[in-house]
Amino acid sequence: MTGEHLLGKVTIVTGSGRGIGKAIALRLAKAGANVVVHDENEDAPSKFGESESLEEVAEKVRMLGRRSIALFGDLTNHQNCRRIVDAVIADFGRIDILVNNAGGDIGANYQKPEPNDLFIFEPDLHAVLNRNLLTTINMCRAVVPIMMRQGYGKVINIASVAAFISRGKEIIYSVSKAGVVHFTRCLAAMLRPYGINVNAVAPGDTLTGRYIATLKQRGLSLEDVKPKSRLERFGEPDDIAKVVEFFASDWSDFVTGQTLLVDGGMFLGRI
Repeated sequence: MTGEHLLGKVTIVTGSGRGIGKAIALRLAKAGANVVVHDENEDAPSKFGESESLEEVAEKVRMLGRRSIALFGDLTNHQNCRRIVDAVIADFGRIDILVNNAGGDIGANYQKPEPNDLFIFEPDLHAVLNRNLLTTINMCRAVVPIMMRQGYGKVINIASVAAFISRGKEIIYSVSKAGVVHFTRCLAAMLRPYGINVNAVAPGDTLTGRYIATLKQRGLSLEDVKPKSRLERFGEPDDIAKVVEFFASDWSDFVTGQTLLVDGGMFLGRI
């Protein structure tokens, strides 16, 4: 898609200080949307060297000729979600698109859990479930009533291929993302009479700063995962952002309750 087909649309992208969220924010801005960027706190975007700050991402949106504000908050707390939404309404007057991107296989200490199977430590268990599923539910509870009054809205949830495959590791993360997939279907059914589309994108392995850091922890480099073909490769954040743009645009007006895997076919035969 080209052009400014999202011109004037007001969009919230959670977890957009870096990685996939940042790519989504910038792609939607290029398509014409005004973008509210969000992260948990001021330091979060700089953890893997992808952004100096959330304000830097907001400024990049403004450089594309769009309006943007940067808002912070832990979305596992529903009051933070309502505070963020109130700020957006006060500034923009409406919310057209919500992208629930915040999440990840991140434990209570902001590291990948270890152990990371059934015997995951309890603080990490709650952290992973809450970061992925509860944040998505909380933001929808805050934003959806506005969309219902408007009679229009697009909700795009970021799930994962982990929701569809059986893994001995990352069990809680996989289950939380499976919850996001089914929540997407249920919310789509609820909101169909109001003309609100709810869909999800399920990325495969994607070369964000955080994922590259994980590769290094495993003793691998980008050279070790270099592409074998156009499809036999790891994803780039913009691969995911392109599909989010589709779901955010009028091209998907008659699509709801769906989850699209974006993994280059990596998991064909395993799902």
